[in-house]
Amino acid sequence: MTTENIGFIGGGQMAEALIKGLTQSGSYPAENIYVLDPSPERKDFLTATYNINTIEDCGAAFATCQKIFLAVKPQVMSLVLQNCQGIINEDHLLITIAAGLPISSYVKTLALPRLKIIRVMPNTPALVGQSASALTASPYVSQEELDKVQNIFNQIGTTTVLEECHLDAVTGLSGSGPAYVFSFIEALIDAGVAEGLNRQVSTNLALQTVAGSVELLRQNGEHPAVERARVSSPGGTTIAASKILERSGFQAIIMDAVAAATEKSKELGKGK
Repeated sequence: MTTENIGFIGGGQMAEALIKGLTQSGSYPAENIYVLDPSPERKDFLTATYNINTIEDCGAAFATCQKIFLAVKPQVMSLVLQNCQGIINEDHLLITIAAGLPISSYVKTLALPRLKIIRVMPNTPALVGQSASALTASPYVSQEELDKVQNIFNQIGTTTVLEECHLDAVTGLSGSGPAYVFSFIEALIDAGVAEGLNRQVSTNLALQTVAGSVELLRQNGEHPAVERARVSSPGGTTIAASKILERSGFQAIIMDAVAAATEKSKELGKGK
């Protein structure tokens, strides 16, 4: 267990997921965690739920903590950084979870060429400890510092360290990916209802089908196409359904969705 202080600028869902993971795993004592959020109600909730500390401004955050999570939306990151100019120094370690914004944008805004910053793309299953996160770091982050931050995100799921050029694709695939999965599950549930199933029954069947299919792939280590072939009996129901999916361009639709989200991430990085 570490005794260093860690701070969060932004107390939204992803920050809460990290705080929950840190406190429940015992990686950080609650008394060493600080959060800054503009909403008094949100700060009260986080302190009451996790027994952590609140701070009132960026100056206090960086005076108290050497390691700071920037857990705000990319659209407001510029304002946050402007408020922190002259406060952040090269001894601080920043961890940003804002989609799209490249490390170079932080370096430029803060005018710190040797800025230590780690850019992370997690996703919302972090709320239940099942996030898929990818990390990349500036050259001035030590391997020990990167390992410590990676371990933090391992408390709420799995992590992969990649070159920054791949982070937009990660955003399009796993960052936005839960929305694609939720849409698919919603369609399965509605399809069951349309065929006469009770909605609760249809929901239970859909959720377990998806969860079981994922676990089957994890345990067998097979390509999804192999498992799909195994369940597709000649002249059977599954191959008849697969024909419809193929005809409608199901796979191409998913690939196009990931491409669109990836492109949007690139646009956010350019300030669009």
